[in-house]
Amino acid sequence: MFLENTVNPKEQFGWIEVICGSMFSGKTEELIRRLKRATFAKQKVEIFKPMVDKRYHEEMVVSHDANEIRSTPVPAAANIRLLADGCDVVGIDEAQFFDDEIVTVCNDLANKGIRVVVAGLDMDFKGNPFGPMPALMATAEYVTKVHAVCTRTGNLANYSFRKANNNKLVFLGETEEYEPLSRAAYYKAMLKEKVNAIEVTSEQILPPQKKSND
Repeated sequence: MFLENTVNPKEQFGWIEVICGSMFSGKTEELIRRLKRATFAKQKVEIFKPMVDKRYHEEMVVSHDANEIRSTPVPAAANIRLLADGCDVVGIDEAQFFDDEIVTVCNDLANKGIRVVVAGLDMDFKGNPFGPMPALMATAEYVTKVHAVCTRTGNLANYSFRKANNNKLVFLGETEEYEPLSRAAYYKAMLKEKVNAIEVTSEQILPPQKKSND
């Protein structure tokens, strides 16, 4: 869906669009589609992504199905404010990895008349709101939640289940490390992990059994 503010063409303010969902839900694909359409309309477009995201390419924003668009990697949200001067449209990918200032930056840009399109994970692998995404969603004019397909049930998926044994909040990965799950499948998977952890702990604390002299 391409969003256009046509209520009052004389209004100088921009707006914020947030595209959110789980991994493999098409967030970046939708971001690229909107930005390319703005480029075709001869609008000045700049795309930014966090420098930490180097999974596919250091400079390109690349979707899981290899669709791509050139971007500028930045170490912090404040850099976007400096580099977006004179733009009509600003795109931001993987917004969950940015510091909290990304919310202020996006609102500052929108207040200058810029259309800001943001894509990011709304929940981390633990099922908790991810970084600045809740605040971005709250202040945005438009929020689009996209869904993946659950690998275990075939239903709509909105959770990113981490298969890899790594508890870091920021852990970049693909299908080898993550899979999209529905609520029911995610609940069962997390419950299984808790049960396995309890079983391992119980084995560790059991006192050694005495050998019988019989």
